[in-house]
Amino acid sequence: MQQGQRSGVKLALATCVGLVLWFFPAPSGVTIQAWHLFAIFVATIVGIILQPLPMGAVALCGITAVTVTGTLPLNDALSGFSNRVIWLVVMAFFISRGFIKTGLGARIAYSFVRLLGRRTLGLGYSMIATDLVLAPAIPSITARGAAVIYPIVRSVAEAFDSRPADRTERRIGAFLLQNSFHANLVTSSMFLTAMAANPLAVQMAADQGIEITWGRWAMAALIPGLASLIIVPLVLYKVYPPDLKATPEAPRLARIKIAEMGPVQHGEWIMLGTFVLLLALWILGRELHVHSTVAAFIGLAVLLLTRVLTWEDVLREKEAWHTFIWLSTLVMMGSYLARFGFISWFSSSVGGVFSGSGWLPAFLTLALIYFYSHYFFAGTTTHITSMYAAFLGVALTVGTPPLLAALVLAFFSNLYSSMTHYSTGPAPVFFGAGYVTLTAWWGLGAMVSVVNISIWLVIGGWWWKLIGVW
Repeated sequence: MQQGQRSGVKLALATCVGLVLWFFPAPSGVTIQAWHLFAIFVATIVGIILQPLPMGAVALCGITAVTVTGTLPLNDALSGFSNRVIWLVVMAFFISRGFIKTGLGARIAYSFVRLLGRRTLGLGYSMIATDLVLAPAIPSITARGAAVIYPIVRSVAEAFDSRPADRTERRIGAFLLQNSFHANLVTSSMFLTAMAANPLAVQMAADQGIEITWGRWAMAALIPGLASLIIVPLVLYKVYPPDLKATPEAPRLARIKIAEMGPVQHGEWIMLGTFVLLLALWILGRELHVHSTVAAFIGLAVLLLTRVLTWEDVLREKEAWHTFIWLSTLVMMGSYLARFGFISWFSSSVGGVFSGSGWLPAFLTLALIYFYSHYFFAGTTTHITSMYAAFLGVALTVGTPPLLAALVLAFFSNLYSSMTHYSTGPAPVFFGAGYVTLTAWWGLGAMVSVVNISIWLVIGGWWWKLIGVW
């Protein structure tokens, strides 16, 4: 079957799912308008999963269906495009281009290799440090992991004669790639602006009356995130050790790369200063009365005025505009489902299953189901869109402290991507390098999932209690 025919079949299937739900009688307690919006929402999600068209195109079809059927007025259907949290992510995409264009991201990475790279474990931590520094300002986990970290890891591995073609992948490359991939997921969980779909969870939480600011997210993730970044590499080093333990040549190689880049350029200094300014405004935004989205606009304006970025750079950042369309659409539909009472109806219906049990065992069960259901998803966005709001609603129904429930599910929405080679954008890139077999990838992913869950629920639970999350 040709590509066009396959796309047509997938589109027809998504449409049929929506039509079946549309004409199915609405459950008791659900209005016709809410049920029809739910039908279009599910059809959109099925379309995003099957991908008969790019995700942004599927989202635009969803908006069209919402308006043509009269389910929502046009102004309401377009309301997602004015969401300030979505604009925060879009601005961060543009700002992240500055790290790549100026070469600052690569310079930071090689500087950490020069500092920490005398041993293989130190090399692993140098990549983690790079990812952690870049995470607040690069919201694309794929751009950060696959475009910045992966090429450097691959070049370091090959410099030490570790290549799948030579059957020397375990010499150093397999460990470094696994280590960098799992760290990429942890850093994505540590900042609201570190993964494109994080604001989707924030908006869904806001729809249920829970406010999560940039600073509140970062503070809650700080201790468990750092613990994961320290412990997971140690576990991988023990369970999946590299053959080569010492890498005394790595700092020299890093110095050569830095020398080839030359002295720090004017644009890099401006990029660094803008990044520091952004972090200060994001952390102190509440005290300074500067919303995090306004701070992002300020950062982009500085880069444009100083010519570090041009308007052509902004226009060419396709992933930002693509994210803007699908994220705005999904946020709009999710918000109106909550406003029409659909989420509260679902939460009350499912919450009855846990009646009689305390909130803690009920929430732990919900969180684990949410986490491990990611085996059935290729990507984080569809998982969050399909399940986050519903599981959060059930968690609130059984009595879970609201902010705790919202944050744990949001953190898990990044950490659950450890398990498969199709779980999130960078996964196929790292897996496709051929350094790690499929069996090893799934086995190590399952092990890391247990380690991360233990860290975030035990160490994180203590930390969240200390800072008043619950």
